[in-house]
Amino acid sequence: MQISFESLETPALTKAHLADLLFEQIGLNKRESKDMVDAFFDLVVEQLIAGEEVKISGFGNFQIRTKAARPGRNPRTGELIPIDARRVATFHASHKLKALIQGDTVEDDGVEMVGR
Repeated sequence: MQISFESLETPALTKAHLADLLFEQIGLNKRESKDMVDAFFDLVVEQLIAGEEVKISGFGNFQIRTKAARPGRNPRTGELIPIDARRVATFHASHKLKALIQGDTVEDDGVEMVGR
């Protein structure tokens, strides 16, 4: 299945754009399209909050990383301020995605994919 992104008016791909693409190119109604996109991202968020890794084949991995507390510095005043420990989401692109971004040819289950 080929999905065209040429109808995007802005350079950013948003959830609303994804829902519109599902509506226009796959034939789901607008409500189903929005619900499907929302359900996908809700599932990803739930898994990350639970501390689970999210792996999307051919795209990349999302993980939660715990950063330790550390001293920081206010760039304007130079004053030392403590930065609390926190959990952050990280993304690591797959080798396939990295190759496509670089314009390399990638074999995927007998289908040749070429980056732009």
